[in-house]
Amino acid sequence: MKIAIAQINPLIGDLSGNAQKILEMSQQASLAGVRLLLTPELSICGYPPRDLLLNPSFVVSINQTLEKLAADLPPNLAVLVGTVVKNSQAHITGGKNLFNSIALLENGQIQHFFHKRLLPTYDVFDEHRYFEHGLEPNHFKLDNLHIGVTICEDLWNNEEFWGKRSYPINPINDLADLEVDLIVNLSASPYTVGKQNLREAMLKHCAVSFQKPIIYTNQVGGNDDLIFDGRSFAVNKQGKIVSRAHGFVSDFITIEFNSNKQDIELGHISPVDKSENEEIWNALVLGVKDYVHKCRFSKVLLGLSGGVDSALVATIATAALGKENVIGVLMPSPYSSEHSITDALALAKNLDIQTQILPIGKLMQAFDSSLNDLFMGTEFGIAEENLQSRIRGNLLMAISNKFGYLLLSTGNKSEVAVGYCTLYGDMNGGLSVIADVPKTRVYSLCKWLNSRQLQEVIPNNILTKAPSAELKPGQVDQDSLPAYDILDDILDRLLYQHQSVAEIVTAGHDRVVVDRILQLLSRAEFKRRQAAPGLKITDRAFGTGWRMPIASSWSVLRNI
Repeated sequence: MKIAIAQINPLIGDLSGNAQKILEMSQQASLAGVRLLLTPELSICGYPPRDLLLNPSFVVSINQTLEKLAADLPPNLAVLVGTVVKNSQAHITGGKNLFNSIALLENGQIQHFFHKRLLPTYDVFDEHRYFEHGLEPNHFKLDNLHIGVTICEDLWNNEEFWGKRSYPINPINDLADLEVDLIVNLSASPYTVGKQNLREAMLKHCAVSFQKPIIYTNQVGGNDDLIFDGRSFAVNKQGKIVSRAHGFVSDFITIEFNSNKQDIELGHISPVDKSENEEIWNALVLGVKDYVHKCRFSKVLLGLSGGVDSALVATIATAALGKENVIGVLMPSPYSSEHSITDALALAKNLDIQTQILPIGKLMQAFDSSLNDLFMGTEFGIAEENLQSRIRGNLLMAISNKFGYLLLSTGNKSEVAVGYCTLYGDMNGGLSVIADVPKTRVYSLCKWLNSRQLQEVIPNNILTKAPSAELKPGQVDQDSLPAYDILDDILDRLLYQHQSVAEIVTAGHDRVVVDRILQLLSRAEFKRRQAAPGLKITDRAFGTGWRMPIASSWSVLRNI
């Protein structure tokens, strides 16, 4: 039997558009002699629809669209489509009103629904808010092939692989007991660095343990802060990858199930990214491209400071949208160094993007004049420094409003973590492109970009000069922060490894520095809450999955 994967990029809520993408790949599958087509989790509405699911008319429209799609499909083709289904027993059992489901479409009709059994509630996931869990193993027969159906998280509870059990049941074990011939998984699994290696290792383990071939179908595309990388793949009973779709793009691949061998034949295996930097680059380019287009913008702008962060964001935006759709705005102040302007212009020339220069010296004088009486007798400090950033933020927002361009925020994760950023200033924007990229990774990405090109993209002076906000004479970031390699290592140990202060100090860090970083991390929560959505590339991003209180008397320092 020939099976195909439709690795589609849905737009959340675009029911007819998503159905059309499935239909087009169904027609392609039919021409290729495919018997079964697989689509991602919630493929008809896009994942995650979040509180759209609380709107009854949205759910009704999903069902209507699904019925129309079933009627439009080519004959002799069965299609598994991700959808939502009303829970008819909710008023009796007190359960949630919906199931996260897969619909089997064939012969012009909806033949069956399969309900997701394991509902994640960690990190960015909040499925118990909307869905009731399915109670029965999901399986069906197509011709002579017995197929087990799982939905995303249903695969992620193998006690042997993880060394623990997160849920009371293991749907894969139940399907193995039913002696299915093949297991398929329809997923919308968000991207994080290195996650594909984990997925493939987990499925290889499952396939060998249960002696069942597994086909994994994943969504692709950016939806708000989440990026979905695709990279759907198939594993045979020996735990070998026998097919893999491309990453970060829509794709269509066919897989042959050999009924005599009861296994999957070797097919096309797309290569994986060669490095973490290449993987992150592809993810960020996709995230920017989809956020801009799905929010119905055509052009973006950003402040070009001559620093490494804005240089990387400008380069990502140019790759995602084309040079004609990116505008860099230089806003020098009396404290700006000459090289900041020349470096920013050199970058813009390398990218061939449009620039505008808007000096802010006179605006600073106007603010100083207005505040002179009130500030008289005080020393120049943070308030005056931040005025410069807020002047720039206002100018950028004025351009955004006037021409309908999306403003990109350029702050990195290291700065966002400790609050080294200005509300209503450099934090202004509709999308924060590198908010989940630590400063050390920013440099690594820029050096990688230059190394893969025949000519320099990021001017070398941007990479070698000391980073500075240039809000007062001679200022550098390390006046206020430890060196970024130290800061990023401390943040990594705090955010990802959940180490205590004592453990971090034992690893070689100064106790005073660690305590200060902890305090800054806690105090900056009110800023992060007001930040633009940031593209998520790690397991611990300051976004949907970060749920810290702003007003709190608890200090991390107490937990030592």
